[in-house]
Amino acid sequence: MTDLALADVDQGDERQLAAGGPADFDAFFAEESATRPREQLTLYGTTYTLPESLPLMFTLQMERVQDSSDPADVRKMLATLYGADVLDTWAEHGMTDRQLGVVLIYSAGNIRRPGSVTMQRAAELYAEQEAGKATAPNRAARRATTKKRKKAPSSGARS
Repeated sequence: MTDLALADVDQGDERQLAAGGPADFDAFFAEESATRPREQLTLYGTTYTLPESLPLMFTLQMERVQDSSDPADVRKMLATLYGADVLDTWAEHGMTDRQLGVVLIYSAGNIRRPGSVTMQRAAELYAEQEAGKATAPNRAARRATTKKRKKAPSSGARS
């Protein structure tokens, strides 16, 4: 920042302090939010405008969804980004779990930095993520593999 820019910031802070009263984060965040770029996407004929930053509720729901098989948890998570009832709407249109994953990766990347992730790149990232989830062999398969056998205990006599 230049000295001139710092002087402007200092004057703004001084005006706020001179006005007195508590700091109004509601007004500050609303004003700041209005100036930040937002990405849009169209899916099944509906245009969705992504939030200007990743909602905390989405992050919390992502943690919950990882350990849950309850569709209500997924509905809550999606509602924070796209609005209510999108899970049912998308399912009615035949969305697959892969497509949902690609849309989520695309959305999360473009919420953080609008224009930073293409649909193709989101699909590639999804494929990489899925490749990393290769299932481990089950217990029977692990036991069937040959293991080194321990040497029989010696008699203790030296040869």
